[in-house]
Amino acid sequence: MNWVIDLDGVMWRGHQPILGSAEAIAVLQRDPANTVIFATNSSARTPDDVSAQLAAHGVDSLGQVVTSAQAAATLIKPGETVYPIGQKGLRQALDNAGAQLMEGPEVDAVVVGMAQDFNYEMMTVATKAVIEHGARLIATNTDATYPGAEGIYPGNGALVAAIETATGQRAQVAGKPHAPMAELIRSRYGATGICVGDRPDTDGLFALTLGHAFALVLSGVTQHNDLPVHPNPDHVAADLWSLVTALAGN
Repeated sequence: MNWVIDLDGVMWRGHQPILGSAEAIAVLQRDPANTVIFATNSSARTPDDVSAQLAAHGVDSLGQVVTSAQAAATLIKPGETVYPIGQKGLRQALDNAGAQLMEGPEVDAVVVGMAQDFNYEMMTVATKAVIEHGARLIATNTDATYPGAEGIYPGNGALVAAIETATGQRAQVAGKPHAPMAELIRSRYGATGICVGDRPDTDGLFALTLGHAFALVLSGVTQHNDLPVHPNPDHVAADLWSLVTALAGN
């Protein structure tokens, strides 16, 4: 069975590992019937960076990492020009897809991923690209926030909303819970499994898009006093370790 595992709020918060998460992955990976897929809406890091961070927490990803940047790159045709707002992970994914990365507004598409250096100049170029040159507006994800070591931080959705407001255009969203990322996972791993995450609005809806069961863990954004939530989870657990020991056994 496929286990599609979110990272922020499931494996770690910021740079702090969530207790028992590495051990839970080890339990799953010991069963050859399981494929553990690490699916993240973070677009800043490359798959290799994500694998390295997992390794630093004692987890071998076995190369099974899927990012929202990779999903966004599936929406770009080889040779298309792109104005990228984002970090290394997004740029690498677009480059691997054969996109021509540009710094000005005369482009086929604007792709918005998490950029901690986001500023007015970037918003201006993106706005001109969409309004004056008819560029498509693509977002790696629209998560409003993400959980860090010191609390909740603004997510990529805040950046996308600024550009949508300026342009009057809605972005095509690639990451969870939308179809491009689901299609990428299905094409690689098949269509049956369970989706584990801490956010009903992304991980829960993504489970529906994938046709997977939804397991909600309360180690990230969603807490016990937020229940009930939509979509209704098939399973609720305090954290990944509690979930895995309940469902997979040890």
